[in-house]
Amino acid sequence: MSDQIDNQIEVPPSFIALFLSRSGNLTITHAALLLRYEQCEDMAHSLVEHAQLLAAGETFAEQAILQRCLDGLRVDQASFSEAEATWVVRRLAELLEWSPLTAVA
Repeated sequence: MSDQIDNQIEVPPSFIALFLSRSGNLTITHAALLLRYEQCEDMAHSLVEHAQLLAAGETFAEQAILQRCLDGLRVDQASFSEAEATWVVRRLAELLEWSPLTAVA
């Protein structure tokens, strides 16, 4: 049954690219890729409400909110690598229909 569930999850090429070697092979197992993708996708979705609240308060511009989210994800690199954190924030911008973070500091 686990294989059936795994086969239904479509990992986007932008996420797969985070785990490709120069020769184009995955640097982690397919199961690990699915796990990392689910964790990153879940994080992006969980940040939507937080970002919307910050935007509604008009305290921060969209770019500043995205940067704050990225900075927060970078705090514990055991949870998300730099590449994953950047991907999560890009996905968050996509979910919010905002422009992606233009300058990653």
